[in-house]
Amino acid sequence: MPRLFTGLEMPADAVSVLTGLRGGIHGARWIDPENYHLTLRFIGDVDNRTAHSVAEMLDRVRRPVFSIMLDGVGVFGGRKPHSVFASVATSPPLTALQAEQERMMQMLGLPPDQRKFSPHVTVARLRGVSASAVATYIESRGGFHWGPIEIGRFVLFSSRSGQGGGPYVVEEAYPLEGGDFDHGEDIDA
Repeated sequence: MPRLFTGLEMPADAVSVLTGLRGGIHGARWIDPENYHLTLRFIGDVDNRTAHSVAEMLDRVRRPVFSIMLDGVGVFGGRKPHSVFASVATSPPLTALQAEQERMMQMLGLPPDQRKFSPHVTVARLRGVSASAVATYIESRGGFHWGPIEIGRFVLFSSRSGQGGGPYVVEEAYPLEGGDFDHGEDIDA
């Protein structure tokens, strides 16, 4: 039973910049650079039939290439921080792509995603790290901005259940109009 989600891969130049955010928090588990991505829609654990339906539905998306910008560093978890991320500035094309995928997943009978879309790239997972240590880290990276990053496709990823931070596998890749396309592996029947 695959665990699926849709997302945007980070190109090599963005990965290089994001890798520069590593370090500075004792006890952080830094995400491997090859696993940096922006999640569009978490789908979850589904049977193979549903996985095929998801892959086929996503093939209907017709959107043009667009750009995103990295826009700051933040933390999820408040007083009990659990993740450090690079923010991605919201934009109409990004929001529209995510909203279309949300509608498609609901058309397939999947429950709505309960989380508000907050575009970001997770760079570290935290456990037992003090909020003050994370605040110091965030403050030291105040002014982090980079881009534009051209987005030429989105992908359907799979991951192993219970493994936050990868490894992730590209199951299918979907080109945006005017973008490049490297077809991923098909989901096994």
